Order: sequence, then structure tokens, then C-alpha cells
Amino acid sequence: MGITVQIIDVSGTGRVGATTVLEGIPSEITLRDLIRTRVREEVARSNAAPEQRRVDWEPQADRAIEAFECNGFFVLVDDRQVTELDEELALTANSDIRFVRLVQLAGG
Repeated sequence: MGITVQIIDVSGTGRVGATTVLEGIPSEITLRDLIRTRVREEVARSNAAPEQRRVDWEPQADRAIEAFECNGFFVLVDDRQVTELDEELALTANSDIRFVRLVQLAGG
């Protein structure tokens, strides 16, 4: 049986954005699988909306993994930055999970 966790999106400037709730995930999961699960669930929600163009979640998940590898965002779990996609995370329902999107500097 899995747990329910909440993922908070944060901008590079610290502004809190959307929150995503994932239900039934394993308490021990790799960062790669957490990212893929999040994308799968978000795409499923989007695809369920009427008049939405259906999207395949797997290419979207691959893009998210690539973005992580290219420093497009980083992930904090309980105030610790997770740097390896295959690192095993020990999550609880109270884990503080934040996806921090980095913003490219103008002219940089």
C-alpha cells in the first residue's frame, strides 16, 4: 500500500506555485520514478478534461528527466537537494517535496 504526498512547485526566486498531490506511491521510490509518476498523473488529469488534446505521458516524462539532467529544475526533499535520479528516497506523508524551476538570467 502506498502513501499520499504533496509536491510544491517553487520558482527560482522562491515564489510558491502549484501543488500536486500523488496518491498511492511507494514510500521508497527513486527520484526518477517520482518525476515520471508526477508527469503521468498530471497528463492523466489534463487528458481527462473535456476538449483537451490527448497527450502521451511517456515522452513528457522523458522531457522532464532531460530537464532535470540539464539543470532546468532541482528537487528538494525535506530541505535536502536530491542530485541523482536513481537515488532512493524514503518518503512519508509529511515529506516536504519541492520542485524548484530555475530561470535563465537575461543575457546570460
